[in-house]
Amino acid sequence: MRTSGVLMHISSLPGETGIGTLGKEAYRFVDFLKNSGQTYWQVLPLCPTSYGDSPYQSFSTFAGNPYFIDFDLLFDKGLLQKEDYVNIDWGKNSERIDFEKLFDNRFTVLKKAFNNYIPDDKYNAFCEKNAFWLEDFALYMALKDQNNGKPWDTWNKDFKLRKKDTINKVKNDLTSEIEFYKTIQFFFFEQWFELKKYANENDIKIIGDIPIYVAGDSADVWANPKQFLLDDDCNPIEVAGCPPDAFSDEGQLWGNPLYNWDYMKKDRYSWWKKRIEHLCNMCDVIRIDHFRGFESYYCIPADSKTAKIGVWRKGPGIDFFREIEKDLGKKEIIAEDLGFLTPAVKRMLKQSKYPGMKVLQFAFDTDEENDYLLHNFTKNSIAYAGTHDNDTVIGYMTKTAPRMTRKRAKDYLRLTRKEGYNWGFMKAVWSSNSDTAIVTMQDLLGLSNEARMNYPSTVKGNWQWRAKSDYITDELIEKLRYYTGLYQRIPTKKRVK
Repeated sequence: MRTSGVLMHISSLPGETGIGTLGKEAYRFVDFLKNSGQTYWQVLPLCPTSYGDSPYQSFSTFAGNPYFIDFDLLFDKGLLQKEDYVNIDWGKNSERIDFEKLFDNRFTVLKKAFNNYIPDDKYNAFCEKNAFWLEDFALYMALKDQNNGKPWDTWNKDFKLRKKDTINKVKNDLTSEIEFYKTIQFFFFEQWFELKKYANENDIKIIGDIPIYVAGDSADVWANPKQFLLDDDCNPIEVAGCPPDAFSDEGQLWGNPLYNWDYMKKDRYSWWKKRIEHLCNMCDVIRIDHFRGFESYYCIPADSKTAKIGVWRKGPGIDFFREIEKDLGKKEIIAEDLGFLTPAVKRMLKQSKYPGMKVLQFAFDTDEENDYLLHNFTKNSIAYAGTHDNDTVIGYMTKTAPRMTRKRAKDYLRLTRKEGYNWGFMKAVWSSNSDTAIVTMQDLLGLSNEARMNYPSTVKGNWQWRAKSDYITDELIEKLRYYTGLYQRIPTKKRVK
């Protein structure tokens, strides 16, 4: 079945409190997707952001981002008053997220809601169901606050190494702080599952995102050190990244600790199974970021300043995915198979039977044949004009792509300014042989690189774009629905408007 969808992170939704939330604008976006004939809403990782504000660097791979909690929904439950949040300075530019102001102000509001909340059976059930990650996360965040936000590897050694007596004592000392972090996670997940229910009732499926690695400064590493390649003092020996490529001449130094795959295999990948099952409960489809890292992964010395020097080591390969499927059953998974792909990686993808990704912006860097040219798109794939790591199509075609790259794109796709380069790219992926085509909201709106979501290998200025309040129009709905229908990507039951 041919389908299509839109990539739009929660943070990019419009609203009055500085960042997109799980409130009315999220429901409005579901209506937009339904009315325009779409099947999928793709989001970025939903976890809390840490250093650099990246959803790919989180304090927990299991937790939800408290910035996404909608205050109006808490007001409706009697947990907040309007004056608790409407007159706060959330930033001067409604089209850019001011993460510093969010950090300074948002938890103050959430603590008011926490103080007004009386735990009930739903809360207790949530805590019991999620205890396997929630207890460690809440304690970690409470300790992080006590240590002025410093990374856990700088804490007192007894806390860093989780000495049992020390941990038991601090749990009693920080009871209220721990309960706060558990409660706001309850708020997030209650709102998230209500939104997901609404989306599914309107035949919209959510594509979630699971980064292959977790942040070093996270509850995941702190609470599960045996799962990672750390020394006796819990410091990383090597870190993750990728070598120089089209995104960066110096490679990408992500800095995440690497997995202890030998230990994980003996443990039958129990931590990974919990992680994948958790996200599969939250979303209908999951995209596994950096899929090639399961075949072999790039290892960079922990003290390196760039990713130029590193070595490749073998990963768990197809056995990992077979083991996951053995316990969890067949899941809907998209493999992010971008980057340097060896024959072994391609073989693993074929064995997994997961759809890979075809990104049209990668097709025109040279005049040689490559897998990202439209005529090479395979049926079992997800077609993209660009992703969150790419420039917008307008930015790419007018500012950032080299002159010859633009010429090859124009000639191949028969692009014209009159139609709009963005529409030319999007029509191409919709017309492709790929089972599913995903476009970004920025490209639908015809925005330039001021709306770009991320510049890989950079820390500042990313993840900030937000849509204007009037971004959804009847004209856009009709145009998107027309082309979705023209290329036969509207499922049968959605075709009657």
